Amino acid sequence: MLFILKLLFVLQIPTDIPNPDNNKPLDFSDPFEIIVFIVLPILVILLYIFWKRHKRKDK
Repeated sequence: MLFILKLLFVLQIPTDIPNPDNNKPLDFSDPFEIIVFIVLPILVILLYIFWKRHKRKDK
């Protein structure tokens, strides 16, 4: 019974899209990944903070 449930679960995973089982870890030696996963999120947070301050000063 458990085998059948496991088999049904595996058959439902699409093969053409990424899923948690076939992802590789981040490679921080690649500059693109550093920019995308570290620099851009920090920039978005900083821009949001500056935007909120500017919006508060206008009122």
